[in-house]
Parts: sequence; C-alpha cells; structure tokens
Amino acid sequence: MKWQEVQQIFPNQFVKFEVLHSEETDNQEIIDDVAVIGPISDEEATRELLNSRDKTLVYHTSKDRIVVKIRKNIGLRRNL
Repeated sequence: MKWQEVQQIFPNQFVKFEVLHSEETDNQEIIDDVAVIGPISDEEATRELLNSRDKTLVYHTSKDRIVVKIRKNIGLRRNL
C-alpha cells in the first residue's frame, strides 16, 4: 500500500506498518510501499516504536513521506 493511501485511511494518527519497498539515497531510506498492521494511539506510539524490530516501524500520517535516517555503526578501537 502506498503511503498516500495510508494517509487517507488513517488521517492524523500514528500507524504501525511493515516496510515492503524502500530506496536508499546517501544516508536516508525513503519508504514508499508498506503493509499496515494497524493504527496506534498517541500514548502507545513511543513504546511500540521502541519495541519494533527489523522492517516494522511506527510513523505519523501527517508526514508527507516516510524518510528514515541511516546511521552507520562507528566503532572505536583501543589498543591495550
């Protein structure tokens, strides 16, 4: 399902979904196709996001598009 369809079905609320298709550019992942799991209340949104794994996310439908910043793991090494 495209994000614009999700916005029409669930206006102005948090939605939990699984990412079906995305594109990576520089340090961003732009998500354009999702499988909706269901709406999430404002009170539960943070907890649901923190418990999300793999390709499952929580996002608010007021946003025009889904953009996730990609963080590279930077490890520090120390010689003993």
